[in-house]
Amino acid sequence: MQDAYFLYHSIGQYPGKAEDLTRAMAEFSTVWGAADDAQWGWLLGRRAQFVNRWRDILSAPEGSVTTCENVTQGLHMLMTALPPDALRGKRVLVAGDCFPSNHFLLTKLQERQGFTLDTVPLRQGAAWVEPEDYLAHWGQDVGLALLTWVSSTSSHRIDLDPLVAHGRRMGSLIGVDITQGAGLIPFDVSAPAVDFTLTTSLKWMCGTPGAGILHVAPDLIPTCTPELRGWFSQPDPFNWALDRFSYAPDIRRFDNGTPGCMAAIASLPALDWHAAQDKAELLAQNRRQTALLIAAAEEMGLDLVTPKDPARRGGSIMLRLPGDAAPVVSALRHDGIATDGRGRVLRTSPGVITSDAGVAALSAGLARYARG
Repeated sequence: MQDAYFLYHSIGQYPGKAEDLTRAMAEFSTVWGAADDAQWGWLLGRRAQFVNRWRDILSAPEGSVTTCENVTQGLHMLMTALPPDALRGKRVLVAGDCFPSNHFLLTKLQERQGFTLDTVPLRQGAAWVEPEDYLAHWGQDVGLALLTWVSSTSSHRIDLDPLVAHGRRMGSLIGVDITQGAGLIPFDVSAPAVDFTLTTSLKWMCGTPGAGILHVAPDLIPTCTPELRGWFSQPDPFNWALDRFSYAPDIRRFDNGTPGCMAAIASLPALDWHAAQDKAELLAQNRRQTALLIAAAEEMGLDLVTPKDPARRGGSIMLRLPGDAAPVVSALRHDGIATDGRGRVLRTSPGVITSDAGVAALSAGLARYARG
Protein backbone atom coordinates (compact mmCIF):
# COMPACT_ATOMS: atom_id res chain seq x y z
CA MET A 1 0.00 0.00 0.00
CA GLN A 2 2.04 2.94 -1.25
CA ASP A 3 -0.60 5.28 0.14
CA ALA A 4 0.00 3.93 3.68
CA TYR A 5 3.46 5.50 3.92
CA PHE A 6 4.17 7.14 7.30
CA LEU A 7 7.93 7.67 7.27
CA TYR A 8 8.32 11.37 6.46
CA HIS A 9 10.32 11.75 9.68
CA SER A 10 12.88 9.43 8.07
CA ILE A 11 13.16 9.45 4.26
CA GLY A 12 10.16 10.99 2.50
CA GLN A 13 8.55 10.10 -0.84
CA TYR A 14 6.68 12.00 -3.53
CA PRO A 15 4.89 10.87 -6.71
CA GLY A 16 7.40 9.95 -9.42
CA LYS A 17 10.45 10.06 -7.16
CA ALA A 18 12.01 6.86 -8.50
CA GLU A 19 11.60 8.02 -12.10
CA ASP A 20 13.07 11.45 -11.29
CA LEU A 21 16.06 9.86 -9.58
CA THR A 22 16.63 7.56 -12.54
CA ARG A 23 16.62 10.50 -14.96
CA ALA A 24 18.94 12.58 -12.79
CA MET A 25 21.46 9.78 -12.39
CA ALA A 26 21.26 8.89 -16.09
CA GLU A 27 21.97 12.52 -17.00
CA PHE A 28 24.92 12.54 -14.63
CA SER A 29 26.37 9.36 -16.09
CA THR A 30 25.99 10.75 -19.63
CA VAL A 31 27.73 14.03 -18.79
CA TRP A 32 30.41 12.51 -16.58
CA GLY A 33 31.15 9.71 -19.02
CA ALA A 34 31.55 11.96 -22.05
CA ALA A 35 35.05 12.42 -23.48
CA ASP A 36 34.93 16.22 -23.38
CA ASP A 37 35.47 19.08 -20.90
CA ALA A 38 31.84 19.86 -20.01
CA GLN A 39 31.72 17.99 -16.70
CA TRP A 40 32.70 20.59 -14.13
CA GLY A 41 30.54 23.40 -15.44
CA TRP A 42 27.50 21.13 -15.46
CA LEU A 43 28.26 19.60 -12.06
CA LEU A 44 28.89 22.87 -10.23
CA GLY A 45 25.87 24.42 -11.92
CA ARG A 46 23.64 21.69 -10.54
CA ARG A 47 25.15 22.17 -7.09
CA ALA A 48 24.40 25.90 -7.31
CA GLN A 49 20.79 25.12 -8.24
CA PHE A 50 20.53 22.86 -5.20
CA VAL A 51 21.90 25.58 -2.90
CA ASN A 52 19.54 28.16 -4.37
CA ARG A 53 16.55 25.89 -3.79
CA TRP A 54 17.55 25.70 -0.13
CA ARG A 55 18.09 29.45 0.05
CA ASP A 56 14.48 29.89 -1.04
CA ILE A 57 13.22 27.39 1.53
CA LEU A 58 15.16 29.12 4.32
CA SER A 59 14.58 32.68 3.04
CA ALA A 60 18.35 32.99 3.40
CA PRO A 61 20.46 35.75 1.83
CA GLU A 62 22.84 35.04 -1.02
CA GLY A 63 26.23 33.80 0.09
CA SER A 64 25.00 32.33 3.38
CA VAL A 65 24.17 28.69 2.46
CA THR A 66 26.46 25.82 1.48
CA THR A 67 26.43 22.04 1.34
CA CYS A 68 27.62 19.49 3.87
CA GLU A 69 27.19 15.75 4.15
CA ASN A 70 24.81 15.81 7.11
CA VAL A 71 23.72 17.87 10.11
CA THR A 72 26.49 16.53 12.35
CA GLN A 73 29.18 17.42 9.85
CA GLY A 74 27.66 20.86 9.35
CA LEU A 75 27.70 21.44 13.10
CA HIS A 76 31.36 20.39 13.23
CA MET A 77 32.19 22.77 10.37
CA LEU A 78 30.61 25.67 12.24
CA MET A 79 31.89 24.87 15.73
CA THR A 80 35.52 24.40 14.68
CA ALA A 81 35.47 27.61 12.59
CA LEU A 82 34.57 29.90 15.49
CA PRO A 83 37.26 32.17 16.96
CA PRO A 84 39.52 30.25 19.40
CA ASP A 85 38.18 31.97 22.51
CA ALA A 86 34.52 32.14 21.45
CA LEU A 87 33.49 29.21 23.66
CA ARG A 88 36.45 28.62 25.99
CA GLY A 89 35.35 28.71 29.63
CA LYS A 90 31.70 28.99 28.65
CA ARG A 91 28.76 26.62 28.39
CA VAL A 92 27.19 25.18 25.24
CA LEU A 93 23.51 24.54 25.84
CA VAL A 94 21.45 21.72 24.31
CA ALA A 95 18.18 20.03 25.21
CA GLY A 96 17.96 16.43 26.34
CA ASP A 97 15.72 15.66 23.36
CA CYS A 98 18.18 16.99 20.77
CA PHE A 99 19.25 14.70 17.94
CA PRO A 100 21.72 12.30 19.65
CA SER A 101 24.31 12.56 16.87
CA ASN A 102 24.77 16.28 17.59
CA HIS A 103 25.20 15.50 21.28
CA PHE A 104 27.83 12.86 20.53
CA LEU A 105 29.83 15.45 18.59
CA LEU A 106 29.53 18.20 21.20
CA THR A 107 30.55 15.83 23.99
CA LYS A 108 33.88 15.30 22.21
CA LEU A 109 34.38 18.90 21.08
CA GLN A 110 34.13 20.25 24.62
CA GLU A 111 37.47 18.61 25.44
CA ARG A 112 39.20 20.41 22.60
CA GLN A 113 37.43 23.76 22.62
CA GLY A 114 37.31 24.21 26.37
CA PHE A 115 33.57 24.62 26.85
CA THR A 116 31.22 22.70 29.13
CA LEU A 117 28.31 20.93 27.47
CA ASP A 118 25.14 21.56 29.48
CA THR A 119 22.28 19.22 28.56
CA VAL A 120 18.91 20.39 29.86
CA PRO A 121 17.14 17.25 31.15
CA LEU A 122 13.58 16.16 30.55
CA ARG A 123 11.30 16.22 33.56
CA GLN A 124 10.50 12.80 34.98
CA GLY A 125 8.06 11.05 32.65
CA ALA A 126 8.12 13.89 30.09
CA ALA A 127 8.53 13.38 26.34
CA TRP A 128 10.30 16.69 25.63
CA VAL A 129 12.23 19.45 27.37
CA GLU A 130 9.96 22.25 28.53
CA PRO A 131 11.00 25.67 27.14
CA GLU A 132 10.93 27.25 30.61
CA ASP A 133 13.46 24.66 31.80
CA TYR A 134 15.71 25.48 28.84
CA LEU A 135 15.44 29.20 29.62
CA ALA A 136 16.25 28.57 33.28
CA HIS A 137 19.58 27.06 32.23
CA TRP A 138 20.37 29.85 29.77
CA GLY A 139 22.55 32.44 31.48
CA GLN A 140 25.15 34.92 30.30
CA ASP A 141 27.86 32.24 30.47
CA VAL A 142 26.24 30.34 27.57
CA GLY A 143 28.46 30.97 24.58
CA LEU A 144 26.30 28.99 22.17
CA ALA A 145 22.86 27.39 22.29
CA LEU A 146 21.78 24.71 19.82
CA LEU A 147 18.00 24.60 19.50
CA THR A 148 16.11 21.61 18.11
CA TRP A 149 13.11 23.08 16.30
CA VAL A 150 11.16 19.81 16.15
CA SER A 151 12.07 16.78 18.26
CA SER A 152 12.62 13.50 16.41
CA THR A 153 11.28 11.52 19.36
CA SER A 154 8.10 13.45 20.22
CA SER A 155 7.46 15.87 17.32
CA HIS A 156 7.32 18.64 19.93
CA ARG A 157 8.03 22.01 18.24
CA ILE A 158 9.52 24.89 20.17
CA ASP A 159 8.45 28.51 19.82
CA LEU A 160 11.67 30.07 18.57
CA ASP A 161 10.77 33.73 19.15
CA PRO A 162 11.04 33.88 22.97
CA LEU A 163 14.03 31.56 23.04
CA VAL A 164 15.99 33.56 20.48
CA ALA A 165 15.04 36.86 22.15
CA HIS A 166 16.36 35.53 25.47
CA GLY A 167 19.54 34.29 23.80
CA ARG A 168 20.18 37.74 22.34
CA ARG A 169 19.89 39.26 25.80
CA MET A 170 22.41 36.71 27.07
CA GLY A 171 24.84 37.47 24.23
CA SER A 172 24.89 33.84 23.00
CA LEU A 173 25.38 32.46 19.53
CA ILE A 174 22.20 30.65 18.47
CA GLY A 175 21.91 27.74 16.06
CA VAL A 176 18.84 25.74 15.03
CA ASP A 177 18.52 22.18 13.78
CA ILE A 178 15.37 22.31 11.64
CA THR A 179 15.64 18.84 10.12
CA GLN A 180 12.32 17.43 11.35
CA GLY A 181 10.26 20.40 10.16
CA ALA A 182 12.02 21.73 7.05
CA GLY A 183 9.87 21.59 3.95
CA LEU A 184 6.60 21.13 5.82
CA ILE A 185 6.47 24.08 8.22
CA PRO A 186 7.64 27.50 6.98
CA PHE A 187 10.98 28.64 8.36
CA ASP A 188 12.84 31.93 7.90
CA VAL A 189 16.43 32.33 9.12
CA SER A 190 15.74 36.02 9.80
CA ALA A 191 12.44 35.70 11.66
CA PRO A 192 13.71 35.39 14.31
CA ALA A 193 17.30 35.96 13.21
CA VAL A 194 19.58 33.04 14.12
CA ASP A 195 23.33 32.68 13.71
CA PHE A 196 23.35 29.33 11.94
CA THR A 197 20.92 26.71 10.67
CA LEU A 198 21.37 23.01 9.99
CA THR A 199 19.21 20.61 8.02
CA THR A 200 19.14 17.78 5.53
CA SER A 201 17.36 17.02 2.27
CA LEU A 202 15.73 13.89 3.67
CA LYS A 203 12.37 13.65 5.47
CA TRP A 204 9.77 16.21 4.30
CA MET A 205 12.11 17.33 1.52
CA CYS A 206 12.12 13.79 0.06
CA GLY A 207 15.76 13.95 -1.07
CA THR A 208 18.71 11.62 -0.59
CA PRO A 209 21.31 10.98 2.12
CA GLY A 210 24.45 13.11 2.01
CA ALA A 211 22.68 16.32 0.95
CA GLY A 212 23.02 18.40 4.11
CA ILE A 213 22.82 22.17 4.41
CA LEU A 214 24.68 24.71 6.56
CA HIS A 215 23.46 28.29 6.76
CA VAL A 216 25.59 30.88 8.55
CA ALA A 217 24.42 34.46 9.13
CA PRO A 218 26.38 36.98 7.03
CA ASP A 219 27.56 38.95 10.08
CA LEU A 220 29.01 35.79 11.68
CA ILE A 221 30.80 34.52 8.57
CA PRO A 222 33.75 37.00 8.64
CA THR A 223 34.63 35.91 12.19
CA CYS A 224 34.91 32.25 11.18
CA THR A 225 38.10 30.58 9.99
CA PRO A 226 37.27 26.98 9.05
CA GLU A 227 40.16 24.65 9.77
CA LEU A 228 39.18 22.31 6.94
CA ARG A 229 40.01 24.53 4.02
CA GLY A 230 41.10 24.06 0.44
CA TRP A 231 40.99 25.53 -3.01
CA PHE A 232 37.20 26.05 -2.93
CA SER A 233 37.51 28.08 0.31
CA GLN A 234 39.01 30.97 -1.65
CA PRO A 235 37.41 33.84 -3.59
CA ASP A 236 39.01 32.30 -6.69
CA PRO A 237 39.35 28.51 -6.45
CA PHE A 238 41.86 28.63 -9.29
CA ASN A 239 44.39 30.59 -7.26
CA TRP A 240 47.05 27.96 -6.76
CA ALA A 241 49.78 30.25 -5.42
CA LEU A 242 50.90 28.52 -2.23
CA ASP A 243 51.67 31.80 -0.44
CA ARG A 244 48.47 33.66 -1.33
CA PHE A 245 45.61 31.75 0.32
CA SER A 246 42.70 33.85 1.60
CA TYR A 247 39.22 32.93 2.75
CA ALA A 248 36.25 33.83 0.58
CA PRO A 249 34.23 36.68 2.11
CA ASP A 250 31.01 34.66 2.16
CA ILE A 251 29.83 31.12 2.93
CA ARG A 252 32.28 29.73 0.38
CA ARG A 253 34.98 29.87 3.07
CA PHE A 254 33.25 26.81 4.58
CA ASP A 255 33.92 24.83 1.40
CA ASN A 256 37.25 23.06 1.15
CA GLY A 257 38.44 20.63 -1.50
CA THR A 258 36.62 19.57 -4.63
CA PRO A 259 32.91 19.56 -3.68
CA GLY A 260 31.08 16.26 -3.52
CA CYS A 261 28.06 17.00 -5.70
CA MET A 262 26.39 13.62 -6.18
CA ALA A 263 23.92 13.91 -3.28
CA ALA A 264 22.95 17.44 -4.33
CA ILE A 265 22.35 16.30 -7.91
CA ALA A 266 20.32 13.30 -6.74
CA SER A 267 18.25 15.47 -4.37
CA LEU A 268 17.66 18.33 -6.81
CA PRO A 269 14.61 16.69 -8.47
CA ALA A 270 12.95 16.41 -5.05
CA LEU A 271 13.68 20.09 -4.33
CA ASP A 272 12.35 21.05 -7.78
CA TRP A 273 9.20 19.05 -7.08
CA HIS A 274 8.82 20.69 -3.67
CA ALA A 275 9.25 24.18 -5.18
CA ALA A 276 6.30 23.55 -7.49
CA GLN A 277 3.89 22.47 -4.72
CA ASP A 278 1.27 24.43 -2.83
CA LYS A 279 3.02 24.51 0.55
CA ALA A 280 -0.16 25.45 2.41
CA GLU A 281 -1.91 22.41 0.96
CA LEU A 282 0.95 20.08 1.93
CA LEU A 283 0.66 21.28 5.52
CA ALA A 284 -3.17 21.19 5.46
CA GLN A 285 -3.13 17.55 4.34
CA ASN A 286 -0.72 16.66 7.11
CA ARG A 287 -2.81 18.46 9.72
CA ARG A 288 -6.00 16.74 8.59
CA GLN A 289 -4.42 13.29 8.65
CA THR A 290 -2.58 13.75 11.94
CA ALA A 291 -5.88 14.85 13.49
CA LEU A 292 -7.41 11.57 12.27
CA LEU A 293 -4.55 9.61 13.84
CA ILE A 294 -4.87 11.44 17.15
CA ALA A 295 -8.60 10.75 17.25
CA ALA A 296 -8.05 7.05 16.50
CA ALA A 297 -5.32 6.75 19.15
CA GLU A 298 -7.50 8.40 21.78
CA GLU A 299 -10.39 6.08 20.95
CA MET A 300 -8.10 3.08 21.45
CA GLY A 301 -6.64 4.50 24.67
CA LEU A 302 -3.10 4.74 23.28
CA ASP A 303 -0.75 7.21 24.95
CA LEU A 304 -0.06 10.24 22.76
CA VAL A 305 3.59 11.34 23.05
CA THR A 306 3.14 14.29 20.66
CA PRO A 307 1.47 17.60 21.64
CA LYS A 308 -2.16 17.77 20.46
CA ASP A 309 -1.92 21.46 19.62
CA PRO A 310 -0.77 21.78 15.96
CA ALA A 311 1.09 24.99 16.82
CA ARG A 312 3.30 23.00 19.21
CA ARG A 313 4.25 20.10 16.98
CA GLY A 314 5.85 19.12 13.72
CA GLY A 315 4.29 16.75 11.21
CA SER A 316 4.60 13.50 13.13
CA ILE A 317 2.43 11.64 15.62
CA MET A 318 4.27 9.49 18.15
CA LEU A 319 2.39 6.94 20.23
CA ARG A 320 3.63 5.06 23.32
CA LEU A 321 2.50 1.46 23.01
CA PRO A 322 1.87 -0.98 25.87
CA GLY A 323 4.95 -2.96 24.80
CA ASP A 324 7.89 -2.74 22.44
CA ALA A 325 7.01 -1.13 19.11
CA ALA A 326 9.14 -3.46 16.97
CA PRO A 327 6.58 -6.31 16.65
CA VAL A 328 3.88 -3.76 15.77
CA VAL A 329 6.10 -2.16 13.14
CA SER A 330 6.77 -5.60 11.68
CA ALA A 331 3.08 -6.55 11.61
CA LEU A 332 2.12 -3.25 10.00
CA ARG A 333 4.88 -3.72 7.42
CA HIS A 334 3.42 -7.12 6.55
CA ASP A 335 0.14 -5.32 5.86
CA GLY A 336 1.88 -2.79 3.60
CA ILE A 337 1.94 0.03 6.17
CA ALA A 338 5.31 1.79 6.67
CA THR A 339 6.10 3.10 10.18
CA ASP A 340 9.01 2.78 12.59
CA GLY A 341 9.63 2.71 16.33
CA ARG A 342 11.99 3.70 19.13
CA GLY A 343 11.54 1.41 22.12
CA ARG A 344 7.84 1.58 23.02
CA VAL A 345 7.24 4.64 20.82
CA LEU A 346 5.67 4.15 17.39
CA ARG A 347 6.53 6.99 14.99
CA THR A 348 4.07 7.90 12.23
CA SER A 349 4.30 10.80 9.77
CA PRO A 350 1.76 11.21 6.95
CA GLY A 351 2.84 13.17 3.88
CA VAL A 352 1.97 13.86 0.28
CA ILE A 353 1.60 10.24 -0.91
CA THR A 354 -0.31 9.19 2.23
CA SER A 355 -4.04 8.92 1.57
CA ASP A 356 -6.94 9.07 4.01
CA ALA A 357 -7.49 5.40 3.18
CA GLY A 358 -3.90 4.76 4.27
CA VAL A 359 -4.62 6.55 7.55
CA ALA A 360 -7.68 4.34 8.02
CA ALA A 361 -5.56 1.25 7.33
CA LEU A 362 -3.01 2.33 9.95
CA SER A 363 -5.77 2.99 12.47
CA ALA A 364 -7.21 -0.48 11.83
CA GLY A 365 -3.74 -2.00 12.18
CA LEU A 366 -3.20 -0.26 15.50
CA ALA A 367 -6.51 -1.64 16.72
CA ARG A 368 -5.33 -5.15 15.79
CA TYR A 369 -1.73 -5.05 16.95
CA ALA A 370 -1.10 -2.21 19.37
CA ARG A 371 -3.65 -2.56 22.14
CA GLY A 372 -2.40 -3.99 25.39
